[in-house]
Amino acid sequence: MKTRKAEVKRKTKETDITVKLNIDGTGKAKIKSGIGFLDHMLELFAFHGLFDLDLVAKGDLNVDIHHTNEDIGIVLGDAFKKALGNKSGIVRAGYFSWPMEDVVATVVVDISGRGFFSGITGIKNLSLRKEEGTYSLEYANHFFESFAKRLGFDLSIKLQSNNSDLHTNLEPVFKALGKALDQATQIDPRRKGIPSTKGVID
Repeated sequence: MKTRKAEVKRKTKETDITVKLNIDGTGKAKIKSGIGFLDHMLELFAFHGLFDLDLVAKGDLNVDIHHTNEDIGIVLGDAFKKALGNKSGIVRAGYFSWPMEDVVATVVVDISGRGFFSGITGIKNLSLRKEEGTYSLEYANHFFESFAKRLGFDLSIKLQSNNSDLHTNLEPVFKALGKALDQATQIDPRRKGIPSTKGVID
């Protein structure tokens, strides 16, 4: 099987980001973005998805974390899209539920070429919308939206939770996303060609 690796660099007036990705890795991650919470979440994502991920980001954190957080999603999406190529033979869809304490995160993905994410649903405790340290639910939604649109996958995230701790809610989300994307990017030996009746996934 062809090695599915990619290196993507993106530099703007606001951020300078480099991502090296191996989809068929072992879960090794080296991540330095200046946003400690996001670094931790992406390490969990890579570890459980068995993706080798090397990410270095420099951004205008003296302003806030918005640009860096969003642009990391953009570059990560670009790296996955580049590594997948024309997506021939992939399973395409994936689903995983992950529990943590009194929280269950369910993530469903479809690498359809149509990037879509409308936000994490099922949140009952509105205090989650407040910031915890430098990260918040809104930042997580911005990251996932950027990632989904650039890779071109339909992303659904639902929480079953009454827990008010942001970390406890988002950790199982990133773990489940890693597992779901691992499923979706696997090669199905029965599949000959691109997994779409259209014959193409943009």
